[in-house]
Amino acid sequence: MSTRAETDPRPAEVESGGADPAELGGGYSRYVLAVLVVVYVLNFLDRNIITILAEDIKADLGMSDSQIGFLYGTAFAVFYAVFGIPLGRLADVWNRRSLISIGLAFWSLMTAVSGLARSFSQLASARIGVGVGEASATPAAYSMLMDSFPAAARATVLSLYSSGIYIGAGLGLLIGGQVVDRWKTAFPAGTGPFGLEGWQAAYLAVGLPGLLAAIWVRTLREPRRGAADGIFTPPERHPFREFFRELRAVVPPFTVFHLWRGGAGSRGLLNNFVAAASIAAGAAVLIRVTGDPLQWMALGLGAYATVSWAQGLGLRDPPAAALIFGSPSLRYAGLGFSFLAFVGYGIGGWTPPFFIRVHGQDSGEVGVIVGTTAAVAGLLGVTFGGLLADRLRRRVHGGRLYVGLLAAVLPIPLALWMLTTDNVTLAYVINFPLTFLTAMWIGAGASTVQDLVLPRMRAVASAAYILVLTLVGFALGPYVIGQLSDALGDLPAAMRWSLVVCGLSVSFLALALRHLEHDEKTMLARARAAGEDA
Repeated sequence: MSTRAETDPRPAEVESGGADPAELGGGYSRYVLAVLVVVYVLNFLDRNIITILAEDIKADLGMSDSQIGFLYGTAFAVFYAVFGIPLGRLADVWNRRSLISIGLAFWSLMTAVSGLARSFSQLASARIGVGVGEASATPAAYSMLMDSFPAAARATVLSLYSSGIYIGAGLGLLIGGQVVDRWKTAFPAGTGPFGLEGWQAAYLAVGLPGLLAAIWVRTLREPRRGAADGIFTPPERHPFREFFRELRAVVPPFTVFHLWRGGAGSRGLLNNFVAAASIAAGAAVLIRVTGDPLQWMALGLGAYATVSWAQGLGLRDPPAAALIFGSPSLRYAGLGFSFLAFVGYGIGGWTPPFFIRVHGQDSGEVGVIVGTTAAVAGLLGVTFGGLLADRLRRRVHGGRLYVGLLAAVLPIPLALWMLTTDNVTLAYVINFPLTFLTAMWIGAGASTVQDLVLPRMRAVASAAYILVLTLVGFALGPYVIGQLSDALGDLPAAMRWSLVVCGLSVSFLALALRHLEHDEKTMLARARAAGEDA
């Protein structure tokens, strides 16, 4: 028996027919998708607006590129990733609509609070709050969408949902650049109301509307879990007990207590201690090399939380652990797509400062051009990538992973060209196809994860995928480029060096291709062998 049965002795209801096909993908399902896209737009608008505000924040608060990289990436990403695990578990056992609504209200409030920051530490604290709030959205949204649309459309649906990444990022640049420029014109030399600078006004302008959107999300209907697959799981009797159990699995020092309560035994606790000591030693070395304790302490915390959670999941839910960690294709695909995120977040995040610093453009102009490019090219790229992934999947089993391989290879020459040309107009033009290509893999990655686990595990599996994606891609990509920029005194060179990581992506995705078909065909058998009762 799986440990799910321990918390709820009622067996899962397994039906062969699934939901009414007319309901899946119908008008209301498309409405739910549209609302969740708006949520994701606000998610990335609030997350990415710092990229257009970076130069003003640096000047006002006296920061370095590595500190900006820490704020944009690590301060947000570690807590987003770590809290995504317990919030992903809550999405698997509680009302997903309510979870998204509460999370949206919280991160919108924290975005507005960012506009009141007057120091690096205050802004970092607000960014942590944004990360915690935003961790609630995507696992729950993935799970809702999987229960609202037929399986054959998954990559397309998740790509349409993921278009919010680029629309939100584009709007963040557009709105942020315009607010800063207009604020400077209206209130020169720090004469704004309450002493606010333009970058602070921009945070307030994008944060407060999310509080109203949270009310809208609360009106959605909750779809039946497992509807598209005919595998129905009854509601969890104590959802918040499950949430706090998962929370203590990732927050030290409660992680040790969690493992002890879960029956890890002396061997399991010793393994956890060895992992903690190894991570601490690695962080100490990196702190000595870079002189940046905050970055590596935060990343070390994220790494330790990941190891502890994985141990705890193996004790609490062996079938889920068997599929999430025991599927070679899922492990390799997760790493392959994470290195794509490293390049995408890194280069994408530093592109606005690149145009401002290297080409002498003002923030308003960069916001309009780069923001529009991000919204339009990103939307087209992520949508095209999802459609292509689904079409290729119908022709060849690993079709979705081939889209990831294309997204790893094709952007390299364009990025090198954009970063080396002296012609600013040409650089703006090149950025359009570059953004298109770097957006193609999003739906393919998310749908690959969904196909490799059972319906009841999808939100937790998504949280685990997002955790790796975030720690590798978001916590490291922007920071590493910022650190290289400080060391080299050359931002374009730092951005070019980041392209080396594309080779790692190709290697891991190729390994995933070797195992994908076998892992999908044996998924249910492996889950049952680990104790699943479905």
